[in-house]
Amino acid sequence: MQVSSGSPLESPQEIFARVFHEWKPRTPLGEVRVEFRRFANANSFIGLEQGRLGVRLPDVLEGAPARILEALANILIAKLYRRPVPAVFNDRYRRYLNRRDMRRSLHLLRQIRGHKFVSGPQGDVYNLEEMFEQLNAAHFDGLMARPALGWSRRPARSTLGHYDLSHNTIILSKLLDRAQAPRLAVEYVLYHEMLHLRYPADHSGVRRRVHTREFQEAEKNFPRLKEAKESLKKL
Repeated sequence: MQVSSGSPLESPQEIFARVFHEWKPRTPLGEVRVEFRRFANANSFIGLEQGRLGVRLPDVLEGAPARILEALANILIAKLYRRPVPAVFNDRYRRYLNRRDMRRSLHLLRQIRGHKFVSGPQGDVYNLEEMFEQLNAAHFDGLMARPALGWSRRPARSTLGHYDLSHNTIILSKLLDRAQAPRLAVEYVLYHEMLHLRYPADHSGVRRRVHTREFQEAEKNFPRLKEAKESLKKL
């Protein structure tokens, strides 16, 4: 796969058509349709049906440099054919999304267009608001502003908790809101997510470090940390 250098005056349709032929020179291609949609994130979609290529991109990318759309075209077409994405295009596109202005734009989009289900802090067994205030007093001198707190709709096992910056929300898995879940385990997961408020992600180049060195050092301050992690494994 060669890295081409298209004209900066190419339209998005021309970029995707050219990149498609670079990947599949013997495959006939009919209409190429590229649409910019009002998405709440940077997700993009591509499909090929009866020789027609359909692409849906977030409108935050409308007006992006041709070389960025070229990189995204290579990423999407590689995924369409389940081929490895060339590192040069992955790197170029991630660097663009990781720019401060793009992060700000995407953050605003998620705030304005995104929808967040928040059940409220009171679960069947545990109350997250009460637990938050206890952890806040013990580890943050009571100075951390309380975000919205809630439980997930389903008892997710892969993600026990997450902090949503755009909606300033901490959501814990419903799996933890039951009698079999030790309070220590629930407190640890909530404390972990609270640390995301205290230590924001570090953005550098293509990297986005969620668990910075300061984050990891602060996590070690949680009492009975090893016991809490072991109890989570048993769940």
